[in-house]
Amino acid sequence: MDIDQLAEQNFVFEKTDKTPFQRRARLLQSLWRTEQGYKCGSHKSRDKIRPLGSRLTMPWAEESLANFVTDKIRDVVRSEVLNPEGSKGKLYGRPRIFNDLLSSQPLCFNLFGELKHNLSLASKLVKEFTGGRFTEVHTVKFEYSPSRGDPSYTNDRSAFDVYLECQTARGEKSFIGIEVKYHENLEDQAARHRPEYDKISAQMGCFGQDTYAFLKQKPLQQIWRDHLLSGAIRAADEFEDALFVVLYPRENDACRKAVEDYRSALIDDSSFGSWILEDVLVFLSENTSDEWPKIVYNRYCNFAKIYDQLV
Repeated sequence: MDIDQLAEQNFVFEKTDKTPFQRRARLLQSLWRTEQGYKCGSHKSRDKIRPLGSRLTMPWAEESLANFVTDKIRDVVRSEVLNPEGSKGKLYGRPRIFNDLLSSQPLCFNLFGELKHNLSLASKLVKEFTGGRFTEVHTVKFEYSPSRGDPSYTNDRSAFDVYLECQTARGEKSFIGIEVKYHENLEDQAARHRPEYDKISAQMGCFGQDTYAFLKQKPLQQIWRDHLLSGAIRAADEFEDALFVVLYPRENDACRKAVEDYRSALIDDSSFGSWILEDVLVFLSENTSDEWPKIVYNRYCNFAKIYDQLV
């Protein structure tokens, strides 16, 4: 049996998957769903409804919050997503955040939801992954922007998937903005360019002057816009240090290539970083007795489950 046959058996042979990793990620989520005993969701195309193994059934998925792996994480989702006050001004994709197992928004909560109430572990994580530059984490927020559409920032609807307000090793006010990717290939159509992007780029001083045309195009523009948001917030809100991070799985070659290309456009990369999902989860597993990092790893990163079934 090859991987395409296995995908067909698990209702995840999707032509929309453009890379081998996307197919493996979709298949892994379907296998996880089956392990949990959750019913297979569906996809409606024109007038046809067909099963889709990487999706849960609605409205059960929203009622149960089965896309989230612990009770504490589900409590955070209730507060941040289901509570109108907590979700005000935030762009959570519905119903995808509840029923789409591949979506990176549930991954954000599954990865950082427990850390919202364990700032000590969050602090250990950022200290390790920034080489001691950032130390104490004070706040964990989701889908964060100080003000969407505000010309004081980027004048668009950009937001960080995860936002960690921190202090540096020198006690300075700082933050880390994180863009979390899972199966995405970053090939979405680039958004309309805004004059603020060029202005902020010049103020940040970390881009080569001949790179702007390159950065305006997919797959780099989303990374650029979020990086610019970090620079705009740092300047407007008087933070003394800031870092923008792209976090993605090791086997997602599309993200890896985009990060490499983006870094090549920088003459100073001190405000930009990339973290590997597997490395983050291994570190968390080694620094807590709680089981949730292992549970998250098994769901999103244990591709050995696929290879074990290929005979």
